[in-house]
Amino acid sequence: MKTELREAAVVAVAVALGGALLGVLWWWLAPHVPLVGDIVEKSWVVYLADSEGEQAIGVDGTFTLLALAFGAVSAVAVFAWRRRGGVPLVVAVGVGGLLGALLAWRVGVWLGPTSDVIAHAKDVGKGVKFSAPLKLGAKGALLAWPLAGLLVHLGLTALFGPRDPETYQVGPVPKDSYGAPLS
Repeated sequence: MKTELREAAVVAVAVALGGALLGVLWWWLAPHVPLVGDIVEKSWVVYLADSEGEQAIGVDGTFTLLALAFGAVSAVAVFAWRRRGGVPLVVAVGVGGLLGALLAWRVGVWLGPTSDVIAHAKDVGKGVKFSAPLKLGAKGALLAWPLAGLLVHLGLTALFGPRDPETYQVGPVPKDSYGAPLS
């Protein structure tokens, strides 16, 4: 049990550290939400440059799709490393995926444009388009990585994992004098 817990801790940390790569990819691949600043009654206001744009949804979708891919890849890697599985290893895939998704979210926000949009609008000037801060609107997307990892690992274990030994008796069943099986 001690060895399984040690392996699970290594897996959880390794999977979680993959979140830094996910964060960088999310920052790089996510669409930019264009904003524009204006002065209204002597104060700055910020508007969406394209009020019907779908970029904000694309940011969430990009994170979700990348997280699903990372979940599948991490599950395949963990299964390839330890085919026999075990409860601690499966828990490590889920916990590591959740921690990795949280790390990815924070890394992406940190790498993205500044969150002070008024100051950014003042810097670029009135009427000039600039990118909104990278923001994850659908917080449920943080569960994409751990759920994908758990489902893929479960599927691989069911299809290719070691089988439990047969515990029932193979061969003729003893019967009583009337032909009924003995219990």
